[in-house]
Amino acid sequence: MKIESIAENSLLHDFYGQLLSKRQQEVMALYHEENLSLSEIAEEFGISRQAVHDTLKKAEQALSEYEAKLGLMARLMKSKEAVADIDARIDLLISELTQGHEAQGAESGMQQGHKSQGAAAQHSRKAQGTADTSEIVLKLEEIKAIINELE
Repeated sequence: MKIESIAENSLLHDFYGQLLSKRQQEVMALYHEENLSLSEIAEEFGISRQAVHDTLKKAEQALSEYEAKLGLMARLMKSKEAVADIDARIDLLISELTQGHEAQGAESGMQQGHKSQGAAAQHSRKAQGTADTSEIVLKLEEIKAIINELE
């Protein structure tokens, strides 16, 4: 059995395992969570290895059918992708804002020697813009913290 298939069946079991029969739940748990072999599970229940195999396959088929009808796992994966995309976009915004802020600071430092009344007003507007940028960066970082709690 492929690793991807085992991982997918384990996820499906996490989502829909309670919908299986008690025996199917037990066999799935022993196989996927405890990593017991079919022979070890058969010995545990006093049944044949083939009976364990059949129970496992029927349970996996039922889980796949539940996912096909309900799509909960697919929705979760789609949500995770959306959250990761939002997180990456926030990182980009923070980077752009902080780089823009640093560039404005360097430009402002060069203009310090040529202050007139108009330049003082311009400097005041830039200072306000810097404060606004810092506030926006803080808000974006708060949003990132919330997103990280979701993951």
